[in-house]
Amino acid sequence: MRSIGGATQCPSHPFGRRSVLAGIGAGAAAALTGCARGDSTAVKPGTTSLANDNATWDEGYVAAGRELKKLTGYTLRPLSNPNPTSYKQVTQISLQTTKATDLIKWASGYYLKSLARTGELTDLSSVWSDYERKGWAARAARDAMSYRGSVYGIPLYESYYVLFYNTALFREHGLRPPDTWEEMLHNAEVLKKAGVVPFVATQTGNWPAYEWFQELVSKVDPEFYAELTKGKARYTDPPAQQAMEIWQDFMRKGWMTPADFDQNNGAGALKSGRVGMFLHGSWQSQGIAATGLKPGSGFDAFVMPPVKSSTRRSVITEAGVLAVPRNAVSHDAAMANVANWLDPAVQQVWTDFLQDSSANPLSRPGNPVIAGLKDRAQKEGWTQLLRYGESGPPNLIQGNTDDLGGFMTGASSARATLRSMEGRARKEWAMWERDEV
Repeated sequence: MRSIGGATQCPSHPFGRRSVLAGIGAGAAAALTGCARGDSTAVKPGTTSLANDNATWDEGYVAAGRELKKLTGYTLRPLSNPNPTSYKQVTQISLQTTKATDLIKWASGYYLKSLARTGELTDLSSVWSDYERKGWAARAARDAMSYRGSVYGIPLYESYYVLFYNTALFREHGLRPPDTWEEMLHNAEVLKKAGVVPFVATQTGNWPAYEWFQELVSKVDPEFYAELTKGKARYTDPPAQQAMEIWQDFMRKGWMTPADFDQNNGAGALKSGRVGMFLHGSWQSQGIAATGLKPGSGFDAFVMPPVKSSTRRSVITEAGVLAVPRNAVSHDAAMANVANWLDPAVQQVWTDFLQDSSANPLSRPGNPVIAGLKDRAQKEGWTQLLRYGESGPPNLIQGNTDDLGGFMTGASSARATLRSMEGRARKEWAMWERDEV
């Protein structure tokens, strides 16, 4: 998710694969550590500090913390560093001090695995097992929170990748949310003829470049996508080629915004009717609602249907995590709060703030758009697939995202892009496995 804020940025330094302090002098490390925590991680009775990279969520953390205090006696005290690069570097360094924050917000999947293998995180396997016994966590989500069989993160939120649409615009053109691939193509054709750009697509900000890649590959073949993100399939295989051909066709038809479209303007463009459908995480519901469109009546959302009707329905899922540093200043308090984070009462307050979904299967979102999507996903047993951004070694994902951005700007062909991605995948997966020995 996006990180927004205006806090002073800490200096930035590169990191090695094995040690986050590799190549950084003691003075630089101390400066970064000081920027990360200062005196803010000192014990404050009745609170737990929470390092995070999104200052716009502080209000939500505080509200959820009030519910946690009823259960544990401890509130949440958010400490925000809104620069993503600085936040990652500072957090990794601060974990190796004796004054780490009590909780940290982090990404799931391989970003969490990379952090867990430093040995600086607390094993949360017993917490996860308790959640599963209560029905508050799905076993299928465990792997994205784990490293070498042990759990190191608790889901902070759960978002689906969906296509938002303006309900008035759809009514004006006699359209309905598509249930088949053919219906979605029909909607795009109608909107294009009416002078509306059917889809938002951009590589601005870098990471959005993989949104359409993950969607199209998973809708061509979700099983292939799962194998691809495990390093067991090739980017040059037919399903990936088919997905890129579809993407290229959409761009040639003028169905997509320019590659340099500012995604921050997506919600406004949806409201004004300049674009028809906005592919993004369901957390964007909060931003669209901020334009004045009401969820369920002013805007709605659907999950992209599979290319072939016989293909199992799937949804790309994003889940941030809460992790507990091994050296957390208030370790017992932090453990108490993560053990109760998925309590339905806490999740109700938190998801009402986010206007999104919870990883707790028993927690119903207050937002009718998100609630409807979650109900259908559970009822129909949709396959949940990990977001591409967390699905492999970080260096692999970053390099491949750059390649996809080049494809979107016309700097490389579909085949050349896939060949480059495949070459990087072989190298980075081999390096990851070698470092695991």
